[in-house]
Amino acid sequence: MKKQGIVYLVGAGPGDPGLMTIKGRELLASCDAVVYDHLASEHFLGWVPGTCRKLYVGKQAGRHSMKQEEINELLVTLALSGLTVVRLKGGDPFVFGRGGEEILALEAHKIPYVVVPGVTSAVAVPECAGIPVTHRAVSRSFHVITGHMREGGECLPPDFENYGSLPGTLVFLMGLGQLPAITQRLITGGKSPDTPAAVIERGTLPGQRVVRAALSRLHDAVQREGIRTPAVIVVGETAAYDMKCSALRPLSGIRVGITGTEQFAGRLTRALEAQGAQVSWVLDMKVISHAESAPMKDAYKNLEQYTWIVFTSANGVRLFFLGLRAAGRDYRSLGHVKFAVIGEGTGRELERYGFQEDYMPDSYCAEALGQGLCGILTPADRLLIARSKGGSPVLTRLLGQAGILFDDIPLYEVKGSSVNDSSVNNSPANDSPADKTETLDYLTFASASGVRAYFERMDSIGMPSWLPDAKMVCIGDITARELERSGHKAHITASSYHIGGLVQAIIDHAALSSSKS
Repeated sequence: MKKQGIVYLVGAGPGDPGLMTIKGRELLASCDAVVYDHLASEHFLGWVPGTCRKLYVGKQAGRHSMKQEEINELLVTLALSGLTVVRLKGGDPFVFGRGGEEILALEAHKIPYVVVPGVTSAVAVPECAGIPVTHRAVSRSFHVITGHMREGGECLPPDFENYGSLPGTLVFLMGLGQLPAITQRLITGGKSPDTPAAVIERGTLPGQRVVRAALSRLHDAVQREGIRTPAVIVVGETAAYDMKCSALRPLSGIRVGITGTEQFAGRLTRALEAQGAQVSWVLDMKVISHAESAPMKDAYKNLEQYTWIVFTSANGVRLFFLGLRAAGRDYRSLGHVKFAVIGEGTGRELERYGFQEDYMPDSYCAEALGQGLCGILTPADRLLIARSKGGSPVLTRLLGQAGILFDDIPLYEVKGSSVNDSSVNNSPANDSPADKTETLDYLTFASASGVRAYFERMDSIGMPSWLPDAKMVCIGDITARELERSGHKAHITASSYHIGGLVQAIIDHAALSSSKS
């Protein structure tokens, strides 16, 4: 029987991925297709399965990618083909999100659906800007009003002046283009020209800006500051409040792009977000195993000739033991072997397979590993170095100079594809917006292979516009040198070659930059 399709209308919240509901994130992690708009941060697309179809139908001021009727038709088509569809909508599906229209289209075709509420920007954006929409003895109500009634022509309704007599706080969504008319007609309707007002650009996101002014001077202030969409307008006495959190984390408001494998990117993302950073995964590095290659098969067959096995990454550990089993061998073949690891993360991965390292350098880099091994090995030793293709030549150079015998065998390689790249799927409808307006303050690299993979990928699809402005952050000297070979400057090099050191290097640089400004 044909699989029954279903559509989940999920509110993505006001923009900050941390304000997405748990249920919404769970649905994204298991859907067959996601239909998303401009106000749903592309960060969310990193949560969907690799096989998920990603269809952009977004609308921006002055430019519509797809008409609402076409979106309705698309949802119906996807569901009738048996797919589990997430319709990801900025804010909440029923707060000027046209979710009701999409549901009527689904009901007409007897397609099941579920609505998952989202945090509406009408409350969250003012709140994150320090403006409460209600406050005891100041505002006992708030009113959410759209500033965009219909496409083309006069956007405000004929009776708009009536809003000027409403008590409490007025919150306008999608109204920046009509700001002069909104302010003037509110005043005409009875609102005092001196009423506190504010416009919040990119609310809840890094780069958020807030302009406050009396109602009659609000448009001039917005023009002077160059405020752009998306923006929320707040009018009322509470707009004079500034109740922002005073205990900001060190990377609050900082935008960091990360490159790496899913496992590494996940750990780095958690570490950065714990410090308040807004993180974007800009390069998905896939680990391609070479455990079935002829050199590795020979190494597995002849493990008895090695006295040490050297691992320079957690990926190397994991793939080595997977290949060991595939080669028909088990842990008994390693009883005579000692293990060297480059750092704590690699050591922890080794422990997962029941082994403890015999040597780990104090400084987590290839040079320290090589120097340390040269100090404890003898001419009778022979090493198997199972690592990434194109690994640092420093390690093997030091061992060779010391007369240590070794086999340096590529166990795997990493290749990159930009996250949300439409080439992941065959459907041309998976394209994201071509004009990326997101900006980055920092771009991180955790390995030389990651640098090569990133710029190879970018050369093929075109360098992003934010690249010249982003500060390049490298996990160590070898990664920094590889970055320089690619023609780009390493602005920051972590002194400790691990995730904690990388995060601390960004914190230190951000603090220094802030003190200078």
